[in-house]
Amino acid sequence: MLKASCMCGSVCIGVEGELEHQPEACHCVQCRKQSGNFLSAVNVRKTRLLLEGEEHVKWYRSSEKVERGFCEHCGSTLFWKPNLEGYEWISVAMGLFDEATGTCISKHTFVGEKGDYYTLNDGIPQSDSY
Repeated sequence: MLKASCMCGSVCIGVEGELEHQPEACHCVQCRKQSGNFLSAVNVRKTRLLLEGEEHVKWYRSSEKVERGFCEHCGSTLFWKPNLEGYEWISVAMGLFDEATGTCISKHTFVGEKGDYYTLNDGIPQSDSY
């Protein structure tokens, strides 16, 4: 079980088993504004996600198709999820995990929107969309 939490501990997240995917780094304007930089997150099956303190999670609908979850107390970025009927995944922010995950960023997305204050020269694949 991988454990994660927000900064104040009001929201605790558990992921049953190992992560099925590698995290991705999103450089879109919305992710940069939400997190203060690019957002590194990993897709987790909703059925494998355990959530304590769900009443402290607030959702912001950042577009017609996407919602972003954060802790109402400390403001920690928690989740990113599309509003698609039957979609079985939710993205969990990598910075929340309490222990090493054994993963590595696998892709940079929306690099055309990245901030001008950093470069991407790590050799990881890049795209201008998903």
